[in-house]
Amino acid sequence: MRIQIDVAMQYRFMRPNTIFLAIEAAKYDGQAVLHENLYLGNIPINRIAGDSDVGERIWAQVPWSELTINYHAEVEITRAPAVLERLDAVPAHLIPGPVAPYLRPSRYCQSDKFVTFVERRFGNLAGGQKVAAIRNWIEDNLTYVPGSSDADTNVLETFAGRQGVCRDYAHLMCAMVRAAQIPARMVAAFSPDVTPPDFHALTEVWLDGEWHLVDATGMCHADSTAVIAVGRDAYDIAFLDSQAPAEMLYQSVQVMRTQQ
Repeated sequence: MRIQIDVAMQYRFMRPNTIFLAIEAAKYDGQAVLHENLYLGNIPINRIAGDSDVGERIWAQVPWSELTINYHAEVEITRAPAVLERLDAVPAHLIPGPVAPYLRPSRYCQSDKFVTFVERRFGNLAGGQKVAAIRNWIEDNLTYVPGSSDADTNVLETFAGRQGVCRDYAHLMCAMVRAAQIPARMVAAFSPDVTPPDFHALTEVWLDGEWHLVDATGMCHADSTAVIAVGRDAYDIAFLDSQAPAEMLYQSVQVMRTQQ
């Protein structure tokens, strides 16, 4: 499948500023960036590798008060959706070093607080069957409510309130899967099925020695998702991080299928 991505943003800053961007589709397994163009104006930038070497991040120096960002890309996605129930968990002593950090609690995913709940609710299951059951539980028990959370909402608040947006669904998925001793990481992505159109957050789980995309909102699927970045939680995958106060003047994210 091929998808076309168009992002347009305009931000105002209180002073000259340095920002950290993650808005480009990654060169990543199961997807190929056919062409892309990023416009930031004539400002100094520095590219660095993303977490786990997935994609790139951009340091950009903004010497004036406003910045316009435009990104256009066409991405071909060749990965197939995984049948989770057929996949096995990797024994803890065989989990590779680069994967091991995604077993641990993080700033917004306090997975250690979910060990008892996960054992009581899903303890009769293992591997991909357990991951699938967790995904289904989250979709069935949370309500998608735009505006119900903010950048400081953590997974314990989401679990108690039983509502949130994609960020919160992905945090809860990561926390519960990690509590089951299966590595899980947060993913920023583009997908044509996200409603309302925006940057999307979902999860990757480590089963049978590979990462597999899982979306607890049910909105997008592996064969139509272009990964941008991965990390421990939302702190690591933010599309824009600013060192100075920032005001969003305009933002549009449009993703459409161009070829099945």
